[in-house]
Amino acid sequence: MPKDHALPVVHPEPAQETHGFSGLSEITDRALHAALAKLTLGLSPAAVLSAQLHWLVHLATSPGKRFQLADKAMRKLLRYQTYAWRNLLEPGKVPPVIEPLPQDRRFRGEAWQQWPYNLVQQGFLLQQQWWHNATSGVRGVTRHHEAMVEFGARQLLDLFSPSNFLATNPELQQRTLETGGRNLVEGLQHLFEDWERMVNGRRPAGSEAYVVGGNVAATPGKVVFRNGLMELIQYEATTSSVRPEPLLIVPAWIMKYYILDLSSENSLIRYLTGQGFTVFAISWKNPTARDRDVGFDDYRGQGVMAAIDAIGAIVPGRQVHALGYCLGGTLLSIAAAAMARQGDNRLSSVTLLAAQVDFTEAGELMLFIDEGQVSFLEDMMWEQGFLDAKQMSGAFQLLRSNDLIWSKGLHRYLMGERDEMNDMMAWNADATRLPYRMHSEYLRQLFLNNDLAEGRYAAGGRTVMLADIRAPMFVVGTVHDHVAPWRSVYKIHHLVDAPVTFVLASGGHNAGIVAPIDRPGPWHQVMTHAVDARHLDSETWAVTAPQRDGSWWTTYAAWLAAHSGPPVAPPPLGNAAAGYVVLGDAPGTYVLEE
Repeated sequence: MPKDHALPVVHPEPAQETHGFSGLSEITDRALHAALAKLTLGLSPAAVLSAQLHWLVHLATSPGKRFQLADKAMRKLLRYQTYAWRNLLEPGKVPPVIEPLPQDRRFRGEAWQQWPYNLVQQGFLLQQQWWHNATSGVRGVTRHHEAMVEFGARQLLDLFSPSNFLATNPELQQRTLETGGRNLVEGLQHLFEDWERMVNGRRPAGSEAYVVGGNVAATPGKVVFRNGLMELIQYEATTSSVRPEPLLIVPAWIMKYYILDLSSENSLIRYLTGQGFTVFAISWKNPTARDRDVGFDDYRGQGVMAAIDAIGAIVPGRQVHALGYCLGGTLLSIAAAAMARQGDNRLSSVTLLAAQVDFTEAGELMLFIDEGQVSFLEDMMWEQGFLDAKQMSGAFQLLRSNDLIWSKGLHRYLMGERDEMNDMMAWNADATRLPYRMHSEYLRQLFLNNDLAEGRYAAGGRTVMLADIRAPMFVVGTVHDHVAPWRSVYKIHHLVDAPVTFVLASGGHNAGIVAPIDRPGPWHQVMTHAVDARHLDSETWAVTAPQRDGSWWTTYAAWLAAHSGPPVAPPPLGNAAAGYVVLGDAPGTYVLEE
């Protein structure tokens, strides 16, 4: 087998009328939508307006709801006036009218509890609560439109939060007095520096301290296979013996693979090699406009399956443990189902980290998934051939605008404080892209139509069923995951006929997965569901599953060992006789592509 392979198979565009006036009109419409998308961070104005009108019409024809909102407004005003009056008589002794939500850290400081700023923040929180009441519970409004309207109202409220302005933020005023206004000058410098870096396509300040192949993505290994879509890295053994079954890691191509190989103390890959496992990892190519027609099934065939074939030649005669993270986990579940359909039993186990296979409750990301929004995104990708990181990150930041936009802007540009860069922040700034066809198929077939969970998804031209998977599964969800909510991840229990060990870990989509064993604070719950056992709903599971202190990594290493054979001598790196020669040192070349 040659060491380098051609680019993935290019599929033709879906059949469309692209000649004459009809073709010109379609191109005109798509070009206009693409231009609009650049101004709206990929949000469809038509989809947003449709949701707003849907809510407004139903509210206008619901006099009972309007009367209820008027009553609530009067009651809140009365409570607020009483609170303000009592503060004049008993300053510092009056309990608040309303408490912030648990995740809202804007008004926790002592300065916000002092007059008159306690009146400012209490008034804002009461307004926030009223708008939540106004945008939810309107009879006849669809769940999706309600979520979009509520989301839009929250964005506007976050924009005008008193914490964002010097005149109404006592902590910012105190900082300005202490520094003689130097914080504002430094904040302005930070703003100009960040703007200059963004315009010139440079990474954020401080990320230069983290060098791929230097102090991140530095676990020793070799590239043993490469094609037009991925490089396969085999990591060097660090123990005198290893488990016979190698482990394949399938990361998401929405991110670079080294989220699982950050600095040495935060590297899951380094940890697993230290536990006596032979680890292989896929490093995906960062696509360009040339790869616009690479499809989702190409990632399965020339990604997962090509990697399994290579591992089978390098370590012959052994089954493979396979681990998929995020979108890589979704892809791995499809590959496992396709293999089971064909009677291919090369998988010893399947591990899914923060990965969804049922998208009916995929969290707030579903705000951006309907026919109008998907069509708008398709037009944006059609013009450029891919979806880039800036367009993806805009949606993710809006989901947590308090933390990722306004709080960051307050500290960086008004307080004059720049957060110290760490390895995960530097990795997050290492941008990737998604091919046009692949992302369109992903949004339509998985998010919009839920074809995989409902048995309509085709891999290799044939429908696959998750219920065909028989290999034992280890599945991890994280408590604060806004990308793959753990209750959505949990649905794997109801879709496969395999034993499932489910772990609920503390943290979020990335920080909950990167959980080194020596970090204080992490905890996880874990319980195994046997094939013939009765199913538990997610809420019952959450109050039933035993909780353990520490990282889930230790639990996973023990689970892998229990599903592996007795230790053997480490295998060689690559297998030249089978055509898999060493092509270079890890982390390879694809991860370095901008």
